[in-house]
Amino acid sequence: MKLSLSSSSSSSFFLLLLLLALSVLTEASNRKDEERASTPPRGWNSYDSFCWTVSEEEFLHNAEIISEKLHAQKYEYVVVDYLWYRKKVPGAYVDSLGFDVIDEWGRMIPDPVRWPSSRGGKGFTEVAKKVHSMGLKFGIHVMRGISTQAVNAKTPILDTITGGAYEESGRVWYAQDIGLKEKACAWMRNGFMSVNTDLGAGKAFLRSLYQQYASWGVDFIKNDCVFGDDLNVNEITYVSEVLKELDRPILYSLSPGTSVTPDMAKAVSGSTNLYRITGDDWDSWGDVAAHFDVARDFAAAKMIGSSGLLGRSWPDLDMLPLGYLTDPGSNEGPHRRCRLNLKEQRTQMTLWSMAKSPLMFGGDLRNIDDTTFSLITNPILLEINSYSSNNAEFPYIRKSSSPRGRKLGRSRMYPTSMEESEVEVLGLTSCKDPKASRWLVEEPDQSLERICWKENMEGRYGEPFCLYKRNSLVKSDEEIMYGSQYQGALHLLASEKANYCLNASPRRKITSSEFTRGSFSRCTWNANQMWEFHSNGTLISSYSGLCAIMKKVKANVGAAGARSWIATGRSGEIYLAFFNLNSDSMVIATEVSDLAKVLPGRSITSCVGKEIWSGTGLGRLKNGTIATKVGSHDCALYVLNCN
Repeated sequence: MKLSLSSSSSSSFFLLLLLLALSVLTEASNRKDEERASTPPRGWNSYDSFCWTVSEEEFLHNAEIISEKLHAQKYEYVVVDYLWYRKKVPGAYVDSLGFDVIDEWGRMIPDPVRWPSSRGGKGFTEVAKKVHSMGLKFGIHVMRGISTQAVNAKTPILDTITGGAYEESGRVWYAQDIGLKEKACAWMRNGFMSVNTDLGAGKAFLRSLYQQYASWGVDFIKNDCVFGDDLNVNEITYVSEVLKELDRPILYSLSPGTSVTPDMAKAVSGSTNLYRITGDDWDSWGDVAAHFDVARDFAAAKMIGSSGLLGRSWPDLDMLPLGYLTDPGSNEGPHRRCRLNLKEQRTQMTLWSMAKSPLMFGGDLRNIDDTTFSLITNPILLEINSYSSNNAEFPYIRKSSSPRGRKLGRSRMYPTSMEESEVEVLGLTSCKDPKASRWLVEEPDQSLERICWKENMEGRYGEPFCLYKRNSLVKSDEEIMYGSQYQGALHLLASEKANYCLNASPRRKITSSEFTRGSFSRCTWNANQMWEFHSNGTLISSYSGLCAIMKKVKANVGAAGARSWIATGRSGEIYLAFFNLNSDSMVIATEVSDLAKVLPGRSITSCVGKEIWSGTGLGRLKNGTIATKVGSHDCALYVLNCN
């Protein structure tokens, strides 16, 4: 009888263990199968307030405030931005060399002075646990490929399958075997370079990186210097494959997005969950205004919320540089207030919401003021950002300086300022762009070849835009090696006598209000200065695989005029925003009947609603005009119920 009871208890115990194991497996499976980034991600990032200097204490304090005050509004990701592995000592700065902490396998690990809980090989495990205990999700910033420091140290590559050094073809592989020195990040040349993903060892290194991040408890990864002018499709694709195989769901973000077009983004959007579509956004009106054109283009291309990595992907307009901030490239933490006035901040938050951009607050939350807090938690803006649809620029508006709108003309596309001059610049585009194949080779004499843009874009002195092929004697072993790897690649000079070569990507980080003109610097054997001319008329960058193109851009991009956006809500309401990009007040208007022109299947004859910033209500408008005076750099936002 005693034996029977013991046997019964033992069976019950093992049955309970089996049920618990099945429960854990089911929960893990459900988490893995859950759609990722079903709405634009929302949270906090340390960059705008700390640049690279944030410490564990400062980071966790901000996370606590997110948990207490912003989590209810779905701000859930807290992200450590770049250089968390750099020692904060004299001589260290954003592109210094030799100050980073790496493990025996050449992987970045947190600086133990700034991140004391990382000691003993724990990495970010303890920080992630604390973040998760607050009900939040933890994210980190990483750079492209492998660090220059690891390559110089000749660290071995970890084989995550065997737990030892990666071996193939009868030998051990090291960091210098996979690092592509000629593909160093153009704006952080001392820091990081691409890895050769054609090699098993290159893939093994990336796999060991991201498996380590998952083991730390990371939920969000921001991958820098792999997109825009620095495009590296091979690395993005492989990292995405690794993330897809992990048991832990991790959102994948790309940054920055300098010169990004919808065609360029389509090559990687399915492999990511969010991707930047501008350079860095800081607290200047020029940076805010520069987002209107690119946001319009991505909405028109139906890229908002399109298919992404095991879920959806979102064009990202960058962090919100509001509240208490630092400066780009600074070694100093938060020390100043946002330079945008309240109207400009309101315009930024409204555009980001209407375009359904991820909302990552950048200010130091320990010093957030009531006005900023009210803006980033505005319930209507957050509803639009998460759940609206049919988001697009609305073209049927008109403007007037008349306070009563008497001078408003007939409904038409928004006017472009006639005072805005256009300049011709050399930029990059997807090689699928039909405009890319407009280069040709000319030979003014037998000793000189030049590659010219064959459109009618003439330079200052009436000459076509041309670049001169460099004839160089290969001397060093490194140049011989690169010469064999990039057989047929060219150096292109601004003039036949210069020794300055065309760069594909800028040699510094640029902001969203700047545009790349095709910079030149002293010629080196680097992929950023290598170009391939193809018989179909394309000029391809060996660094990014993108094609050179001459294009006309406005000298003051997006900085003037009236704009409008439209979207629809979950209950059929219509959101309509007017934006004044001018330095003077203006009246912006549209007709009620014009709303239906961009909302298929809806016939609209009357509307009633409210403008949220002023609180002004609209009476029932039947085929009437919606018009309001909008201040300089300000906006109006209507919530309309129409039938």
